[in-house]
Formats: sequence, structure tokens, C-alpha cells
Amino acid sequence: MTVSSPRARARAALVALLVTAACDESGPDAYGNFEATEITVAAEIGGRLLGLTAEEGDQLAAGAVVGAVDTTALLLERRELLARRAAAVSRGREVDANVAALAAERAVAERELARTERLLAVAAATSQQGDRAEREAQVVREQLAGARAGRGAVAAEIAAIDAEVAQLDDRLARSRVVSPLAGTVLARYAEAGEFVQPGQPLFKLAPLDTLTLRAYVSGAQLSAVRLGQPVTVRIDRGGALDSLSGRVTWVASTAEFTPTPIQTREERTEQVYAVKVAVPNPDGALKIGMPGELVLGPGAEDR
Repeated sequence: MTVSSPRARARAALVALLVTAACDESGPDAYGNFEATEITVAAEIGGRLLGLTAEEGDQLAAGAVVGAVDTTALLLERRELLARRAAAVSRGREVDANVAALAAERAVAERELARTERLLAVAAATSQQGDRAEREAQVVREQLAGARAGRGAVAAEIAAIDAEVAQLDDRLARSRVVSPLAGTVLARYAEAGEFVQPGQPLFKLAPLDTLTLRAYVSGAQLSAVRLGQPVTVRIDRGGALDSLSGRVTWVASTAEFTPTPIQTREERTEQVYAVKVAVPNPDGALKIGMPGELVLGPGAEDR
């Protein structure tokens, strides 16, 4: 029978404690960096930039107007179009009055023609009178048809002007620089007073309330990853690891790097697949580019 010494028992207890702690603190399954969906806001029309209030670090609400492009030329063009429209409407009124007068003349000419035809039927009028009545009725009909065609042309002109005004109104609306979503301004590319072209970047922003950890797992770990799976993400905060909750939102269908040729099962584990994990960032502790560790769960990796 062997009796252990107090020192041996203490050494065994210390070893057991270290083993237990090592088992409790599971290692990470993957590493990656945080990223965000970055949106570049560009000018939609060309002109001089009158102002841009979006500064780096500003929090913008969705739909917030943060700048404008000079629209003096557009406003003058719109005023000219409205003047042309008013003139066309005035001509339309004249055409309508002419159509009404010709319609009345046609009614009189038609009655006169009908009366002449009745007189011709009883030999109370000459054929010359009948020809004149028919000719006058035909002339009035053609004049009325021409006036009605002119009224249609004026209506088409007014519709075309209205379409041009609508296009100008759309360009005037797009002269405002609007934040397309709620987020933080990451960079600013233009200053007030500069002449900008359509499509020229003005500033970049990204929603930072939720960041995405883009990590890479091996082919052996891929079976342990599922869309919507809750996972643990660790970051270094003040020299200690802080655990955060995340959710898998995307898994790559192909490997980022495929070794060739693949011949053995061990070589297949060298394939690396990208996964994205959404991590809430209410306090702003997560930053774009910050490294992070991904823990999938027990059994996901041979530790």
C-alpha cells in the first residue's frame, strides 16, 4: 500500500485544476475581421455643390438631407417650360373657340344643304344652287376637321411640356443629397463650392449598429456551420477576451483557396470556407477591421 505525501497530493490537485480550466476555456474555431456594409453616396446631377453637412463620424438618419447641388439653370429652364405651356393652353382655348364656331357653321350648312335637296326634289331649285350648298357644307366640314386636328396637336404639345416639367422636377429633387440609410459617415470626398459630376462620390457611410465578422473555417468544420446558427464571438477588450453573441448569416458555397490536386481526406481539410456572422454593436465597441474569434460550439473542432 502506497501513501502519497502532502506535496504529491497538492501537485496532483494543481494539475487537475489546470486541466479543468483548460477544458472549460475552449479554443476558437476560426479567426476573422469585422466589416460593415459600406454605402458610397454620389451626386445624382452635375453642378456646383452648395453645401455638404455630412462630417466624418456623424450619425445620419435615413432620408436626412445633408447637402444640395446648385439648380439655378434647372429652375430657369422650368420657368421657360411653364411659359411655353401657358402659351399652348392659350392657343388651345382659341382652337376650342374656333371649333365651336365651325361646328355651328357646319350645322347651318347642313340644314341649308338639306333644304336645297328638298327643293331640288320638287324642282323648286336649280342644280347650281344644290352644288353651291353642297360645296359650302363640305368646306365647313373640312375646316372643322382641321380645327379639331389642331386642338389635338395643342393637347399633345401640352402633354410633352408636362413630361419635360416632370423630368425637371425629378432632377430638382435629385439635386438634394440624401442619406439612403441610417449610419455613420466614414469618409467625406467633396467640399462645398466644388463642381461635381453625376456619379461623383460625395461621402461614404455604413450602419454600425450591427457588424459582420467574416471568418474562415476549414472543410472539416463546415458541417458544424448552419445558417441562422447562434455562435459566440470573442474580441480583445482591455487585455481580456470579451464574449459576444452572434448569428451566422452566410456560408460560402465554394472554398476561398482550393489546393490542387486534392487526393486525401486530410488534404480536403485544407479548404477554407468563408462565413459571415452578424454581431450586434449597441455600444460601438466593435470597429471595422477589428480582429475577432469565432466559437461554433462543442465538437466543432478537434481541440
